[in-house]
Amino acid sequence: MDEVSERLLDFYRARGLGSKLGMGWRPAVLVVDLQRGFTDSASSLGGDLDDVVGFTRQVVDAAHRAGRPAFFTTIVYDLAVSNGGLWPKKVPGLKELVEGTPWIEIDARTGFDPARDTLIRKQYASAFFATPLASLLTAQQCDSVVVCGATTSGCVRASVVDAIQYGFNPQVVLEAVGDRAQAPHEANLFDMMAKYADLLTTQEASDYLKSAQTNRGG
Repeated sequence: MDEVSERLLDFYRARGLGSKLGMGWRPAVLVVDLQRGFTDSASSLGGDLDDVVGFTRQVVDAAHRAGRPAFFTTIVYDLAVSNGGLWPKKVPGLKELVEGTPWIEIDARTGFDPARDTLIRKQYASAFFATPLASLLTAQQCDSVVVCGATTSGCVRASVVDAIQYGFNPQVVLEAVGDRAQAPHEANLFDMMAKYADLLTTQEASDYLKSAQTNRGG
């Protein structure tokens, strides 16, 4: 963190923001929208997320080794995009993410395993809005979500805000989230840290998942 960010963090903490949530005992991994429509440059929505995908794979592999659940989201619309509400009107590029196209498929490089991981299909920014995610996490007695994916300023942020509102402790993996531009990425990471989530490195996230298996009985 640079000097300006350190001063800003001090300013926030002096006003009661930026406290640590701490880690829960039963985490799940939440991978937000690392579908081909966002990770493949051939898509108009695609961006340079290769590093994000690579770091996400490390976290997903750690979850698999630890026997912790992993949830992946993908944005999917019907062919008429009639289930998209107002969002595709605001972001017309979303209309590419329809049934039958490769853009709704989870990028295989993330380590997604359909035999063991849960796929959540959504139409809006948050992984929780109008999906069964909260009830599925509750059914598996999860108290925390380790969040990876894209974009930091959009669906990641929306999912993190909903996670804390539903009572799931959000832990955002620094190297495993990304955006189309650096400025919104950094601003939203800082804001999530100040108000909604803790930030972890990929190594810290992997160690956390391992310790959840070893110390808490899986």
